[in-house]
Amino acid sequence: LFPYSSKGTMMDNRFATALVIACVLSLISTIYMAASIGTDFWYEYHTLSPAENVSEAGRSIWEEFVSEEADEKTYTDALFRCNGTVGLWRRCITVPKNSHWYSPPETDMTTNCISFSLSDQFMEKYIEPGNHNSGTDLNRTYLWRLQFLLPFVSLGLMCFGALIGLCACACRSLYPAIATGVLHFLAGLCTLGLVGCYVAGIELLHKKLPLPDDVRGEFGWSFCLACVSAPLQFMAAALFIWAARTNRKEFTLLKAYRVA
Repeated sequence: LFPYSSKGTMMDNRFATALVIACVLSLISTIYMAASIGTDFWYEYHTLSPAENVSEAGRSIWEEFVSEEADEKTYTDALFRCNGTVGLWRRCITVPKNSHWYSPPETDMTTNCISFSLSDQFMEKYIEPGNHNSGTDLNRTYLWRLQFLLPFVSLGLMCFGALIGLCACACRSLYPAIATGVLHFLAGLCTLGLVGCYVAGIELLHKKLPLPDDVRGEFGWSFCLACVSAPLQFMAAALFIWAARTNRKEFTLLKAYRVA
């Protein structure tokens, strides 16, 4: 990777090592980010007795959960009752396989997931979840939209930075690595913004719909992957920028020394 400086001389081992480490960090952060986007464990609800909650009386709750017309309050109540998990794209609940007629001996459980449609991602959130007449909650509306858009912006910036790095390698020039570093820094900001938006959105939702006494909520491993991805992006950005700037500075000093 970038074996030559801008004038064809061999690169200092320090810079080559920094670039290799930066590329590895960039690859790991990209994998973590892609995995977090594609999985459904950003937030998890743990109920003490999920099977008992899906009784005949509560059966309509999870049946409405799988409906395309389910509003925010409807599917959130089902998440509370049925050991639900929420991702950026899907929501899931755990129910007995015999979903029509539940009997106490039934212990065989299955997970049902429903994807958020594109319209769901941009749908307005209401001051009172489920009440369309309560007015629009702008804070939660824009937090929800940002948490959907920011991860794709982050991935796009890293992919574009990788493309610039490949072009710089083909041109045997280290200086364009500064652009790669800047793009990784911006990607880290987007990932950090995503994490912040998601945490704020969850906290605001739970103020509107408090957790029942027998339900415990916690951030899942998908959320943790995004949290780890952000510092990896910042570290990769710092290494790219340091290697490019320091190598350029040393080359300029060496050129001035030769002229003198």
